[in-house]
Order: sequence, then structure tokens, then C-alpha cells
Amino acid sequence: MTGSTRRGFLIRTLLAGAAVAVRRMGSLFGLSQASASAARAAGVVPPPTGAPGLSHRPLLGHLAPTAVRIWARSQEPGSYTLAVLGGGQELVSAAESTAQRDHTLVWEIAGLEPGVRYRYEVRRGGRTIFSRDNAQFVTPLPQTAPAVTRLAVGSCAREEEGDRAVWRRIASLDPHAVVLLGDTPYIDSTDIAVQRRRYGEFVAVPEFAELLRSRPLYATWDDHDFGRNDTDGRLPGKENARQAFVEYHGNPSYGDGTEGIYTSFRMGGVEVFLLDTRWFAGTERSPIANGTTMLGRRQWEWLRDGLRASDAPFKLLASGLVWNGAVRPGKPDHWDSYPEERAALFRFLGEERISGVVLVGGDIHRTRVLRYPTEDVVGYPLTELITSPIHDGVIVDAKAPHPSLVFDSGTPHSFMLLTVDTTVDVPTLHARFIDSGGAELYAVTLDAATLRRG
Repeated sequence: MTGSTRRGFLIRTLLAGAAVAVRRMGSLFGLSQASASAARAAGVVPPPTGAPGLSHRPLLGHLAPTAVRIWARSQEPGSYTLAVLGGGQELVSAAESTAQRDHTLVWEIAGLEPGVRYRYEVRRGGRTIFSRDNAQFVTPLPQTAPAVTRLAVGSCAREEEGDRAVWRRIASLDPHAVVLLGDTPYIDSTDIAVQRRRYGEFVAVPEFAELLRSRPLYATWDDHDFGRNDTDGRLPGKENARQAFVEYHGNPSYGDGTEGIYTSFRMGGVEVFLLDTRWFAGTERSPIANGTTMLGRRQWEWLRDGLRASDAPFKLLASGLVWNGAVRPGKPDHWDSYPEERAALFRFLGEERISGVVLVGGDIHRTRVLRYPTEDVVGYPLTELITSPIHDGVIVDAKAPHPSLVFDSGTPHSFMLLTVDTTVDVPTLHARFIDSGGAELYAVTLDAATLRRG
């Protein structure tokens, strides 16, 4: 074999080995070869695990002053142990990986101390298989302690470079938690294999995974991750969508345990009620008004009881879709299609003297702020904060007029940063709408004193 022939042989061998490695990487993350190729073409290369036995490294789920949930996905079935170390403690929890749950794992650790920094690692068979410098978190202070709390809120994301720039920008602002309002990711199918594959591709994006290594993710769904554009709870196969959502998230809870995915969490001076506006929508009569329901009886009772019990200065009612009907022409997918139930909800806020309510929405691929003249019903004006999209798909036709509209922008790769401050005499909520380059699109400040019935 001549020298040039030998060099050619070596080059072909190296290229063939690289191709095999790429195919194995796609398989490792639950991707078909075609999907892996599409991901590479979009600039998304799943990261190496760096952890034998794990296909997806751990991400933080629900984080409370004394407890945490942590998610991961394994390559193989079996028992995996999470160890949390800090404050002179080592707490461990075991979780079982099974094919029935697509080998996803959620560990729950209780007995933590508030305001303490912990690190965590994953073990199998007595051996540490995952440990990273940024695999750590700080438990929140008790809910009533004065604090400044930052939440990054967004919706409508893909796995492209522009979206990844948003995750990097959010990380630079160091929020205490990330809240996703749906279409994260785009799935548009209720086939369980498609649902799982798309969630696997989404959480494998390196910037997304790094962002959530040290701060919790809370999420609800919208239409595209539920299964189909502009759909409601009559969608066939929605049980598969729910199963995949539960498998790939570490929320505090998932609906009533069998239906829906609604949940809530409290962090500092804000309690977030993540509503499920898909599962029950259109499936029954409203439990509180004439007409068809959006929330369903079970979710309504949960929300009613949660609002009555909450003493948070601010209460976010966060919905995948928007609370008004100013959307692109012909789109029926919004709270304005359920006016009787929305009106009944607003009356409830006034009758029960529920203070500090702020509405949050996504979905429409525009950033918007609306302030509704609800003083006669609620006792104070309700503000709606709409943040969308994280991706680049702005909808020009959604620039629709509304008498309560305060601000509108069609800016791609954007999100909202909420800062709730209870260290001051009158707690405040400051909302900033920011793009991936760091530009501030708009900002608004609300205070607890004006968000209560006089």
C-alpha cells in the first residue's frame, strides 16, 4: 500500500467512525437517524452524557425550602440513587427506571434546610455516575421571609440557535426559577413515541439543560405540545400527551393525579397557578357559569381553594393561551371563547376579596400588556402580561386592537423576567420583556397596595 493510499484509507476509516458515533448519539437521545440529521442541520447537537447510564443529565424540578424534585433519563432500566449533600447533610433517594416510563427518573428529597446551598450527584451500584460543578441549588427561604424573587417566563420554543440564545440570556440574569407556558416543544401529535422523542430532543439542547441544572423548571402545556394546533380537551389520544408530559417534567403535581396537569408553586412573595387550558376545555358544562367550560369542575375547585388559601402578595394566573380575544383573524383559541366562565372567575376574585392577581399568557407570538377596567367586579384593574415567542415565528396578523391594550411588540426570541420584591414596605412586581440580545422591550411595575379591593 503506497503512502497516499494509506492516508486515504485512514481518512475514510476516521470518517466512517465519526458517522457511526453520530448515529449512536442520535440513538442515545431517543432520536432516529433522520431526526438526528435534522437536529444537526438546525445546529442542535445533543451533548455527550458524561455520565455512563444516563442519556439525559439531571434537571431541577420543583424546589421548596425543605424539599426538591430532580429529573433525569437513563439508558438502561434499574435502580438509580440521587444523593444531595450540603449543610452537614447527605440525603439519598432511589428511583426505578422502567420502559413503561420511557426510562425517565424523578427523585424526591425531603428534609432540606431553607437558604442552604446543596450539590447533588447520581449513583448506581455504589458508584457515582454523574457529578458536575453546576449540579447544585440553593433552597428558598421560608415563604414569609422578605426576599427578592426572579422568575423567567416564556412560551413557544424550538431547538434552534436563536432559541438557544434566549436560554443563554436567561442564565445571565440568574433567575430563581424558569416557567414555561407551553408549545415547549412543538409536537403536534398524540402518538406516545412522537411525544417522547420530541421531549427528549428539547431537553437535550445544551443551553436549556445547563440553565436548569441549578434552578427549577415549572411548566404547563399549550396546543402544540398537547397534540394539535387550536385544539381542546376532545382531542383523541390526549392520555398519551399527559403521560409524556408527566414523564418529562418535575412539577410539584399533575392535575388531580389522573386528569389534567394543572399545578401551583410558591416562591417568595409570588404564588403561581399554572392552569391547564387544554385537558378539560370543551368537555363539559362550566361548573360556575352558563356555557362550556375551560377549566372543568376539578380544576376549578382546586383553583378556588388555592386562591382562598394563598397569602402571597402576588398571585399569577398563568395560562398557555391569552385571556382576551385580540388575536389573528379566525383564531378561536383564547379565553374570549369562554366568556361566561372568565366573567365568573373575575366575580369570584371580587366576592372573595382575592388580592394581588395578575394574568399571564403566551401562545400568540407577540409580546403584549393589557390592563382591564375590572374595578367594579374585581375591585382593582387586572393586568395581563403576554410573553411569546422564544423562537423567531412572530405573527404579524396577531397585532390586533383591544381597548385595554397598553403595549404590543412583534419581537422574536423574547421572554419575560418577573422580579417580586417583598423586602420593601409595599411589595412590588416588576415585569421586564427582554430579547435574546438583552434589549428591554417594555417594563411595568405593579404594587400590592393597588391590587386589592378598597
